[in-house]
Amino acid sequence: MPLLLEADAALARTLVPTLGPHAEVIARPEELDTLLQRRPHFAVVIGPGVDLQVGLVTAEHVKLRYPATAVVLVRETITSDVYAPALDAGVGAVVAHDDSQALAAAVGRARLTWESIQGPATEGRQAGHVITVFSPKGGVGKTTMSVNIALALTALGSRVCIVDLDLAFGDVAITLQLIPSHTLADAAGFEDQLDWSMLQSITTEHRSGLSVLAAPTNPEGRERITATLVRRLLAQLRDHFDHVVVDTPPGFDDQVLGAFDETDEVVVVATLDVPTIKNVKVAIETLDLLHLVRDHRHLVLNRADQEVGLTAANVAELLGVPVDLTLPSDLAVALATNNGDPIVSAAPDHVVARSILDFARGLPGVEVSPEAVVSGRRGLFGRRRKEVAR
Repeated sequence: MPLLLEADAALARTLVPTLGPHAEVIARPEELDTLLQRRPHFAVVIGPGVDLQVGLVTAEHVKLRYPATAVVLVRETITSDVYAPALDAGVGAVVAHDDSQALAAAVGRARLTWESIQGPATEGRQAGHVITVFSPKGGVGKTTMSVNIALALTALGSRVCIVDLDLAFGDVAITLQLIPSHTLADAAGFEDQLDWSMLQSITTEHRSGLSVLAAPTNPEGRERITATLVRRLLAQLRDHFDHVVVDTPPGFDDQVLGAFDETDEVVVVATLDVPTIKNVKVAIETLDLLHLVRDHRHLVLNRADQEVGLTAANVAELLGVPVDLTLPSDLAVALATNNGDPIVSAAPDHVVARSILDFARGLPGVEVSPEAVVSGRRGLFGRRRKEVAR
């Protein structure tokens, strides 16, 4: 969508009809970074009420920080001494304020250029939700939970990408019986050039329609993936998917903290043993200290049907977090995982699969499509998939 910088409300009202119903209007250049970092825009239109020198400085800043975003300068009168400095500042087009045809053409060219690099502009659609699945302790079934949540969301009609951020020991691909040609390591070093076409080229599609961004297959790839890359990668993915599920390693490393910066909901996975609950309590306190996803946490107790002296009620009281989902131990879950066909897709009527589907249905951004009938395997994954915005 285009972003209009114009402090004069009357002037802004004359320009917005040409820019379209989804155009955003701001009054001060200082507001630009907040909006462009939160959600990319294919054009910044600098209105005629903005001082020329302020407009030129703003144009230089936009082209330096957001090179894929075009800048259009609108002036009440266009003189010869405007073009040269505008060109030097990176302005793509200079148009008169009363020439709506020229303005529409300039914005249209900006959109076409953007889409050739970034993929279709996503006007009228909210950015997708990033769901990070986390546990401070290994062996609790976190990857199994991540993959099944991603499959459940896909079955419910969402466009979903799962990102394997366990850079040393990631198992998402093997859990789904995939042999990816590319991994996260292929994006290393491209923090400033990362775009949708690159992300498309390094994801692998599962037969369900789920997109997978696999972990590196060797230690060298792990060392080259930065927290900045993780943040920018997730920001890009949320613009093209309804849900992005992030599978994480145990503990807080820089990359995990980078993911939490983009996280909307966190699913904390635990089992009913004292060491795990103690570590989860420390992890929740750490999230509190860092002011991360404070009111958007979901506690899942896995393999929680054994008589071990702890109950879900005990855990909720100890952690100060309600238990959103309790799953029993079941050999069928392990067998499905080992067969490369996780329980949600292998046996959607199984009690564990139904519980995960119900949990996924309650996550933000889920709009169950009419095709997503959850009564048997064919109903889950045999329907026509929704088009992915590309």
